[in-house]
Amino acid sequence: MIDKNGGPTLQPTWAARLRNHFVTGLVVVGPLAITVYIARGFLEWVDATVKPLIPAAWNPDSYLPFAVPGFGLLVALIGLTVLGAATASLVGRTLLSYGEDLVGHLPFVRPVYRTLKQVFETFVSSRDQSFREVGLIEWPRKDIWSIVFVSGTVKAEVAVRLSAARPDVGLDDWLTVFIPTSPNPTGGYVMFLPRADVRILDMSPEDAAKFIISGGIVTPEWVDPAAIPAVAASESAKVAELTPP
Repeated sequence: MIDKNGGPTLQPTWAARLRNHFVTGLVVVGPLAITVYIARGFLEWVDATVKPLIPAAWNPDSYLPFAVPGFGLLVALIGLTVLGAATASLVGRTLLSYGEDLVGHLPFVRPVYRTLKQVFETFVSSRDQSFREVGLIEWPRKDIWSIVFVSGTVKAEVAVRLSAARPDVGLDDWLTVFIPTSPNPTGGYVMFLPRADVRILDMSPEDAAKFIISGGIVTPEWVDPAAIPAVAASESAKVAELTPP
């Protein structure tokens, strides 16, 4: 065979073809196998935690010759839904208040419970707003850029203190950003920056998480909006050339 430069092309050896086939199979099966392994581990953990709490008369494992996978997860989902509905009533709110008062008197449990409750309430109440944007900031020094998740505008005392320290930045012009670490994006740093110092990207938070977890190997696809008119004009010119007068 002849390549485009007129020279003979090198055919891959059988060992190279075998290696390529193996790598292709690994790419196809690897993510699926890891996903199944994680899902199975989570399912088994929930079943092992919830099934001992189910009465024997209601547990199908008591009268079936095999265990029903996922039954504990189903019961947990139904129980959480019923608990949430019960909490919305007056009796449920009263019992919840008594329970929180009891936990509030425990010296070591109280700060942990209050912190976790505040975190859960914040994520649930702002689940449609948190980490909606991805940006770039110069960190840890000038001319070195890092990807950040934008949590939103700075509020309350922090915003007032920052505006007092930087009168040239408005009260609503401060952003809270989270700087994730790689390959574990759940760890990182929270910083407050002027809006002008954050360059917002078109990248989605999901694509940014993949980019960070992979260490920069998985790069999200992106089309420059400024190049779209040029591409459209080029395609129109090609069509015009092929169209007979």
